[in-house]
Amino acid sequence: MKVYQLIKSLGRGGAEMLLPETLRVHDRAAFDFRYGYFLPHKGQVAEDLRELGATVDCFDAVNNAKILARVRTVAATVEDWGADVIHCHLPIAGVVGRIVGKMTGIPVVYTEHNTQERYHFLTRKLNLATLPWNRRIVACSDDVKRSIVEHTNLGDAGVLSLQNGVNTDRFSPQAIADLPVPEALRDIAGTKTIVGTVCVFRTQKRLHHWLELAANLYRRNPNLHFVIVGDGPEEENLRRQIDETGLSGACTLPGRLSEVRPWLRAMDVYLMTSAFEGLPIAMMEAMSMGLPVVATSAGGIAEAVRHGQDGYLRPVDDWKALEGDLQRLIDGPELRAATGARARQRIIDAFSIRRMTVKLEEVYRETAGQ
Repeated sequence: MKVYQLIKSLGRGGAEMLLPETLRVHDRAAFDFRYGYFLPHKGQVAEDLRELGATVDCFDAVNNAKILARVRTVAATVEDWGADVIHCHLPIAGVVGRIVGKMTGIPVVYTEHNTQERYHFLTRKLNLATLPWNRRIVACSDDVKRSIVEHTNLGDAGVLSLQNGVNTDRFSPQAIADLPVPEALRDIAGTKTIVGTVCVFRTQKRLHHWLELAANLYRRNPNLHFVIVGDGPEEENLRRQIDETGLSGACTLPGRLSEVRPWLRAMDVYLMTSAFEGLPIAMMEAMSMGLPVVATSAGGIAEAVRHGQDGYLRPVDDWKALEGDLQRLIDGPELRAATGARARQRIIDAFSIRRMTVKLEEVYRETAGQ
């Protein structure tokens, strides 16, 4: 069966990173996958997919209007390839894919990765207006499903909640035992307690709050170090705040990385201060690497992290309370180890990428009538 995956960009965001991770474990004797995206300056994951043997098409459009204007090109590509199913991710690619589905008769599956409230008004309106054109709608978390149901008349049965998964074989300390500690942390890992995160530097991540917590903790705990992996539009503000709060010598920003596992292995605690989330892949990868999580209970985070077991959660507006949870883990290496072990087991038991891909393959077969 041929499945054409369509997404707005292939930068290293959570939804985008799911594509190579699922490709690694899909039954490729039964399924063939091809990928399409639009933003040429966000194509890092395209190289990952090509290394895995997939064909990737860039439709080269720089804004939403031009993306929508590429409908005929996308339709010709998927039809010439002989796609049995189109699987779209995120609203604008979803709208394009649904129109293509109408033009070609190819059934469309759509995965929603965020709540409708978080999209721009016009994006949300287009998305909701065309949602009924999908043959199947998948939500990456129960919270995302709730949002779709509340904004449409599709009903509970019209949306499948299929939570994101992690490749627990790849994301394990044992899997990278032979990889060296990142050079920037070589004199730090094992001697200092490292609090870290991996994300795109967007306003929703509220990294200014993250750094405020870091600065407060560092004043009392000079044996701490902080790592923020990624890049994005908030990077300049982030670096300015690091300088202003005296964290320059205690904070490492390695940039956007294709291989984050050695950095996760070097961390001791994973911290998130997000205002909203779908179900963050990077956080679940950290849990799979054995890291305890301290986070706001934004979106689907609370579906993965059990407060007091796999980590500690606080309401989005009570992010300052995370400082006490962090201090508890900083002071207790045995607590860190036990909480991190439960976090990894939680991902193995409930959020395996294999569980996710098996269900997706069922969805593809049902959608194509096979």
